[in-house]
Amino acid sequence: MKKHKIAVIVGSLRKESFNLKTAKALIAMAPESLSMELLNIAGLPMFNEDLEANPPKEWVALKEKISAVDGILFLTPEYNRSVPGVLKNAIDVGSRPYGKNSWNGKPAAIVSVSIGAISGFGANHHLRQSLTFVNVPTMAQPEAYIGGAADLFDANGKLTNDSTKDFLKNFLGAFETWVNTHVK
Repeated sequence: MKKHKIAVIVGSLRKESFNLKTAKALIAMAPESLSMELLNIAGLPMFNEDLEANPPKEWVALKEKISAVDGILFLTPEYNRSVPGVLKNAIDVGSRPYGKNSWNGKPAAIVSVSIGAISGFGANHHLRQSLTFVNVPTMAQPEAYIGGAADLFDANGKLTNDSTKDFLKNFLGAFETWVNTHVK
């Protein structure tokens, strides 16, 4: 079985982010065929078309990292019914300049994590909309909305909720199939 490189991109910059904790839990339980690694977008300069002719080194590095992976797993909180600006910025930077879209054709999945009951539903769907435009085939099922995140982790940031663990294992199994379907 081929091992696929997967970039894990977390849209929350907070040190104690529930999305980051969930990302780490997903990486720890990943199937053997998925080599998952965090791709940090925290220091990425804001997109500005004027900089495309001489892009910041962080933009170049992001585009190279995206180009080198077989797929992407996005984790996002919800800010004002949408994705955090840092995540949207990464999508914009990776898709430019026109005709040099690093995201193009990379299979992806989205997990939205929130302390609230609606579990980042708005952010999850806004992200899907942007990914459609940059030609990222995004897994439709199962959808992953993780609510009540404040009660899912212990003091060390370890996922302790068994039903959430089981759900995420099944989600990863579906994502593994999704990646295998899209990457030859």
